[in-house]
Amino acid sequence: MAGIFKIVMKIKLDYPDDFHDYFSYRLVLILTCDRLLRQDKEMREYSMLAILVGLAIGIGLPMQTSINSRLRNSVGSPFGASLISFAVGTLFLAIMTLIDVHTLGFSTTLFTSQPVWIWLGGLLGVVYLTGNILLFPKLGSVQTVIMPVLGQILAGLLIDNFGWFDSPQSTLTMTRFLGAILVLAGVIITVAAQGWLEQRHNRITETAEKDTATDTDQSGLGIWRALGVVAGMLSAMQTAVNGHLGRVLGSTVHAAFVSFLVGTLGLIVIVLVLRPQFKLIRPTKTPNPWWVWIGGMIGALYVLGNVYLVPVVGTGLAVVIVLVGLMAGSLMIDQFGWFASKKNPISGVQLMGLLVMIVGVALIRVF
Repeated sequence: MAGIFKIVMKIKLDYPDDFHDYFSYRLVLILTCDRLLRQDKEMREYSMLAILVGLAIGIGLPMQTSINSRLRNSVGSPFGASLISFAVGTLFLAIMTLIDVHTLGFSTTLFTSQPVWIWLGGLLGVVYLTGNILLFPKLGSVQTVIMPVLGQILAGLLIDNFGWFDSPQSTLTMTRFLGAILVLAGVIITVAAQGWLEQRHNRITETAEKDTATDTDQSGLGIWRALGVVAGMLSAMQTAVNGHLGRVLGSTVHAAFVSFLVGTLGLIVIVLVLRPQFKLIRPTKTPNPWWVWIGGMIGALYVLGNVYLVPVVGTGLAVVIVLVGLMAGSLMIDQFGWFASKKNPISGVQLMGLLVMIVGVALIRVF
């Protein structure tokens, strides 16, 4: 009603004579209501498309992880695999950018008119990727997932609440906070609850035993957990930064290309410093499958999707929607053994965790 009143009053000021006629007033009011209803319908459809995009790129993220893990085994270096993945993604986005805006360049005035942080999205992505590589042997598989997720949710809500990085501002309410807690609880249930139940019944697999041994080693775990949370916060910051870059450049594809290019240059520097050995081998004595080279394309679509999402739904909701898709994609890979992964059938507990996450997203989205 407030929107209708403002529009009607504006028309009344612009055309005062028309409003002396009762029927003209009613006609303007009816047309205004119709236009607002159509705009509201379009916004709901636009928001639903954004949710579907977030779920899709979230599902693709664990697929990229599986592919890059296989690529790492083939090239013998995690940094080498990451560099190849980023380079492929950069080339893919370069082609899409040329199709979309017909140029890879941009105005140099952006360096002086925009804050420095708009160019750091790619570097934040590299730090997050490297952080996960370092965290895994220290925290084990379970906490390596949970700690960054905690950081992502925390930073996403703070960015939305304060409007950092020029993100759409959305006040943190108790309901939204409860939704975030449910999303985190769903992640914990999906990732860890099944292993805890098996432990109680003395049915822990060899991998879970290693994870438990790692998790129970308390020497310095607090510092590594804190680093895991910080890594997750950097990932949420990358989402916000890339979203703003997309608005500045006027193209989501162009922004994703710039982000990937910066990340690739950062990885080149890391590789030059560490000088890892590059070699192409066949870990399974069979030819490397064609799909080991497409991880970068999936990563490119992930960054592109995030650039699109932030202006529509905000950083906090974008993060949690992608997390739901990530958990769903991980469960599907386990269930069907995609990309040469070991099959691990989905349990009812994991499905319950996914449902809890969906409820949390609904609370954040609606309220």
